[in-house]
Amino acid sequence: MRMRIAGTWMFGFLAGLAIAVAPGSALLSLQAQDAPQTPDASQGQQDPKLKPNPLEVLRNFEPAEDEEYRLGKGDEIAVDFAGRPELSAKLVIGPDGRITLPLAGDIVLAGLTRSQAAAAIEAALTPYYANLAAQVAVTKYTANKVLLLGAVEKPGVITFDGTPTLLEALTRGGMNTSKDKPSQIPERCAIYRGHDQVVWVDLRALLNSGNALADLRLRRDDVIYVPTGAERFVSVLGEVNKPGAVPLSSTSTLASVLAEAGGFTGKAGAKPHIQIVDPASGSSRTISFNDVLNPVKSLEITMRPGEIIFVPQSGFYRATYVLERLNPAISIGSLALLTGGL
Repeated sequence: MRMRIAGTWMFGFLAGLAIAVAPGSALLSLQAQDAPQTPDASQGQQDPKLKPNPLEVLRNFEPAEDEEYRLGKGDEIAVDFAGRPELSAKLVIGPDGRITLPLAGDIVLAGLTRSQAAAAIEAALTPYYANLAAQVAVTKYTANKVLLLGAVEKPGVITFDGTPTLLEALTRGGMNTSKDKPSQIPERCAIYRGHDQVVWVDLRALLNSGNALADLRLRRDDVIYVPTGAERFVSVLGEVNKPGAVPLSSTSTLASVLAEAGGFTGKAGAKPHIQIVDPASGSSRTISFNDVLNPVKSLEITMRPGEIIFVPQSGFYRATYVLERLNPAISIGSLALLTGGL
């Protein structure tokens, strides 16, 4: 029975990878290059092949067109009160996500919509003023930014007044994205979201076909990575301090790749079991951190371009994270057996 449930969980894990851009989910497919399709007996059994529809993946990854903006750290706002001009104020949301008002003190606004922020301000001032009606407007969008990296002329942070989009970010980074110069359009680019999401965009093919997904809408703090044509890299996600793309060289080892990703966060635990996923073949293997530290075994751990290296959270919390983020269909009953060996 334990083996059956464990097998169900692993299948669910890979299914979660295949639908990773669904709400509340995590990893998603990158197409690996030069990845052998034969099982590696020394690295564990290969899992079933599961491949998502790439266009459906992009549609699910893209925020809704009418998604309401949420305030962020550094945004400048104007707060007005109907009939009470003496209370009006221009404020900046601090690094802790708060503003400070006389009498009311600190109020957390980061992550709220304008209407939610207005309601929070009204509630905080209600003990001191009667019949207040607040209105919040954004006067400067400082938090609405993405990070552009890789083979572009002007890498760095790009701030948007409206919804960030992929083509605008690339154009402002000094890259020609018009169809009149197809050789200057990057063939592909990766978009990283948080610690556990990544999507690969076949940009040139989408532009040539006139697909609107070429100008994919982005979210605040997304990271766009544009590789060179010959660049080989893996994606490191999960509980690392600098999730994203790490180039591979002839001397790269799993330990060096994890070091370039900033090492583990505290939630990874002392000796995590690292998952290496090959989206091209739908296979997954788990590497003990003890093997990473062992000089002999470490050299035997091969990494293929395009693979995803995922560092999960430790112990029971790791298992609940997999449950909630990768495959919500896994039952709590199965979880009890899964955590028995963690």
